[in-house]
Amino acid sequence: MARTREGLPLPFQMGLPALDAFPRKLWSRLTARRARRRAPNDLACAEAAGYEPLQTAIAAHLVVARGIACAPEQILITTGFQGALGLITRALMQPGDRSWIEDPCYFRARGGLAAAGAALIPVPVDAQGIDVSAGIARAPAARFALVTPSHQSPLGMTLSLPRRLALLGWAREAKAWIIEDDYDSEYHYKGPPPALKSLDRDGRVLYVGTFSKVLFPALRLGYLVLPEGVLADFRRIVSRLHLTGASLDQAVTADFMTEGHFARHIRRMRNLYAARRGALAEALADRFGARFGIEMQAGGMRLIARLDAREDDRALTARALAHGLAPSPLSPCAIAQDCGQGLLLGFTNVAEEEATAMAERLSRALEGSQN
Repeated sequence: MARTREGLPLPFQMGLPALDAFPRKLWSRLTARRARRRAPNDLACAEAAGYEPLQTAIAAHLVVARGIACAPEQILITTGFQGALGLITRALMQPGDRSWIEDPCYFRARGGLAAAGAALIPVPVDAQGIDVSAGIARAPAARFALVTPSHQSPLGMTLSLPRRLALLGWAREAKAWIIEDDYDSEYHYKGPPPALKSLDRDGRVLYVGTFSKVLFPALRLGYLVLPEGVLADFRRIVSRLHLTGASLDQAVTADFMTEGHFARHIRRMRNLYAARRGALAEALADRFGARFGIEMQAGGMRLIARLDAREDDRALTARALAHGLAPSPLSPCAIAQDCGQGLLLGFTNVAEEEATAMAERLSRALEGSQN
C-alpha cells in the first residue's frame, strides 16, 4: 500500500474505505469495553470456525441485505478474501483443475487461483457480465468459476438475471463450484441486486464477503458461506489450520453489528461516497475534457477514466505515482481479452471540497504525457 510520509494512503488509491469517516471513537469504546470484560478463557485460542455471535450477526445481516438465508454454522470466519479463497482451494481444488475466471479480473483473485495450481480459463465479460455461453464453449467441464456478479471487478457491471440463471444451470449440470466474490455489494447507489447465492437451490455457490472495504483493511476479517454438503469437510480443515482472525476483533465486530452501528455506517458511507463520486467525476470532466471518458459505475469505490488507445495507462500510472498520486492502470487486469486503456481512480478518500484540487494535481502529473 502506497503511503505519504505521514503514513496516509496516496490520493486515488483503490480498495480503501473513507478512513476519515470511520467512527474511530465508537470503535475504540467498543474495543475497550470488550477488553475490560475478557475472562481468562477468552485468552485461549479462538474457535477455529469463528466467534459464534459474529457468525450469528453475519447471518442476520445477509438475509436482510443480500437475500441469503443461511444458518450461522454455515459461516466460517476468515482472514479476508484471500483467506476465504485459500480455504476453498485447500478443501476442494486439485492441481490442474480448470477454473473459469472473468476477463478482465481482480489480480489477487487470479493470483490466488494460480497459486493453488488451477488451470485458468479466461471468460470474457460484456455489458451483462460474464459470458456464460463463452465459458461453456471453452471449458464445459470446468470445476470452478470465480465471479463478481454484484459489481464486476474492474469494469463495474452487474451480472444480469439471465446470465445468473445460466451460470447456476451450468454449475448444476457440471457439478462445478461457483465462488461468488460479493465485491462492493454494499455500495450500489441505486440499490444492490440480490446475491447470486440467494438464487442457489443446488448448493453450488461458495459466497465470500469481507469487512475490509466496509470497515477498514487492517481488520483483516472476512467470511465464507458454505453449502451444508461441504461444511463438515471445511470444518475439518479449519480445525487443523485455525485461519480465523483475532478473537477480540471478531467480538468487537459482532458488537458493532448487533448494536445497529454496522447498518447505519453502511447507509452513511453510501451517501458520502455518492457525493464524493459525483464531485470527483465533475472535476475530472472539467479539467480533462475529451481526454478522459469518465465511467460512472452503478456502484463501487472508484471511477474509470477511459483513455485514448494511443495512450499507455501503465506509463501514466507511473508518472502519477512519481507525483504522489496512486491511480491504477486498467489494462493489466486483462488476461486474453483487451479491456482498453484506462485509469482506476479511488474516490472514497477524496473529499468533495478537494475534488477540483485533486483533478488539477492529476493533470499536472500527467502533463506532457499525451501522445
